[in-house]
Amino acid sequence: MNSSPHAVSKIAIVTGAGSGIGKAVAIALAREGYSVVLAGRRKQLLEAVAHEAGQENSQTLSVPADVSDPASVRELFAKTKEAFGRLDLLFNNAGTSGRAIPLEDLTLEQWRLIVDTNLTGTFLCTQEAFKLMKSQEPRGGRIINNGSISAHSPRPNSAPYTASKHGVTGLTKVSSLDGRKYDIACGQIDIGNASTGMAERMKKGVPQANGTVAVEATMDPADVARAVVYMASLPLDANVQFMTVMATKMPFIGRG
Repeated sequence: MNSSPHAVSKIAIVTGAGSGIGKAVAIALAREGYSVVLAGRRKQLLEAVAHEAGQENSQTLSVPADVSDPASVRELFAKTKEAFGRLDLLFNNAGTSGRAIPLEDLTLEQWRLIVDTNLTGTFLCTQEAFKLMKSQEPRGGRIINNGSISAHSPRPNSAPYTASKHGVTGLTKVSSLDGRKYDIACGQIDIGNASTGMAERMKKGVPQANGTVAVEATMDPADVARAVVYMASLPLDANVQFMTVMATKMPFIGRG
């Protein structure tokens, strides 16, 4: 970590911060003056992002963490409190999509791997954020969940991913409701085809609902980061409940 603990800047946790959208958001928040706690499974990637974010004159803390593991999540939030004393923003970004598998061929282990990361991980982090945000002074904070366009419209052979993202939407709504009494705002950003490692296959062609394979348009993860920064910039008495940010020409609106 750079500088001293208990800084006066706003404090953010970004999960899945080692690459892709998480990396872009962590660096964007650092540029806005946030102290950023970078959480993810790969320490080396986190440290590289921390170095890049730290060049924005922000404090950073890298915490290797597995969001599907309750003990690991508790440690993440304990280290955040120890280092900074509070939490103003949680971006629940960590997730995995898995490969396309026909629903009838899925194993329970394949199902659980995705649901445990995408949905249970978001729940565990949200729960720990609630505990910290409701007890700190000044009270409250903001949680932004990374949903997906799959929360609205599924891709073929994506049962665990699509179900998990529908679950995230439900969790966003109940967190928004249950957080009111603690001044905790919760919203969700649904992202379509940000150009990350997870979306590389879009450029080569992916199955469509009508059985064809087509190349899909993508967008820069920096566009997503700007949207998250906007959501985070609002005062706690205002909230973006749901925002969709997508590649303009991707096949989401329409029939096919």
